[in-house]
Amino acid sequence: MRADVEAAAADIEQSVGLLRRRLDWEPALRKLDELNARAEDPTLWDRPSDAQALMRERTKLATQVEAVRALERERQDTLDFAELAEMEGDQASLEEAAATLKALKDRAGRAELEALLSGEADPNDAYVEINSGAGGTESADWALMLTRMYTRWATAHGMSVDVLEETAGETAGLKSATLQVKGLNAYGWLKTEAGVHRLVRISPFDSNARRHTSFASVWVYPVVDDTIVIEINPADVRTDTYRASGAGGQHINKTDSAVRLTHIPTGIAVACQTQRSQHQNRENAWQMLRARLYEAELQRREEAQAALEDAKTDIGWGHQIRSYVLQPYQLVKDLRTEVETSDTQGVLDGDLDAFMGASLSQRVGATRDAGGSFADP
Repeated sequence: MRADVEAAAADIEQSVGLLRRRLDWEPALRKLDELNARAEDPTLWDRPSDAQALMRERTKLATQVEAVRALERERQDTLDFAELAEMEGDQASLEEAAATLKALKDRAGRAELEALLSGEADPNDAYVEINSGAGGTESADWALMLTRMYTRWATAHGMSVDVLEETAGETAGLKSATLQVKGLNAYGWLKTEAGVHRLVRISPFDSNARRHTSFASVWVYPVVDDTIVIEINPADVRTDTYRASGAGGQHINKTDSAVRLTHIPTGIAVACQTQRSQHQNRENAWQMLRARLYEAELQRREEAQAALEDAKTDIGWGHQIRSYVLQPYQLVKDLRTEVETSDTQGVLDGDLDAFMGASLSQRVGATRDAGGSFADP
């Protein structure tokens, strides 16, 4: 057991060293001191946009620094506890220390992945659009299952989820849904989920209990703030209003309060129906449209860079990224990274970190060394 404790502690120490290098530790501490000093300037909020940008930068850096310090502190405390348990021959406490270090090692691994989220929009909140494919009720139910999956993933990671748009299926499930996931690095993590998701199962809607294959698409784009200027010519945008079909009581079904905006040059369309006021839905839809156009620009940049490196990964509509097989066997497999698991229920309940982590590592070109930690590419 002592060997297990020492091995886990060594892995954590290696992760901490990597995190310190990625943060450029000493300059990062000086930068944090500078940001803290500027945050105390009473005139800072005379310029709200500058103040918000500074506070975001400070929060991100402070979170990264504290994560490293917490890993170091908890590692040492647990090692001291294990040493005391060994001296007293307390096997139960030694096992407890080993379990604590294992959980700490998992946290360190996630922190390594967080350190890879260096894209300009990675720290932002995210919009997640889910659309059912061909297949009627079965595909609509699959879209509902995906909506639940991402909601549970976000909740498990301390993020909040707002449903901005929901269109019910004709019999069950959802034709489409738009979620806003709020939390640090929401976009950085969720962007790896963009693409087509395939489900194979015995359909609960088929009286003959036949196996069905269903598809649903996931599109992810960052929420952008007022500091990012996205110029949109109003003449290029078509506005449609319609009667909302989702939850919202009697009022939402009596008025054409829902708003859909279509950016004609790109064909990008967004919709919002969660507010009772058409004006509020219109404002939210414009915010979403700005975010979609911003994400499209980020994707163009990424694809251009990937083409130069001859390592382009297709993530758009029409490109299947993951297969979920529930019958005749249990398997979820990511077709980009080859990561797979037989714990299909765990995945559908939001356990997506292994898939996200592998995809994120692939995107940034990171590799694992023999010790299991991420090495600089």
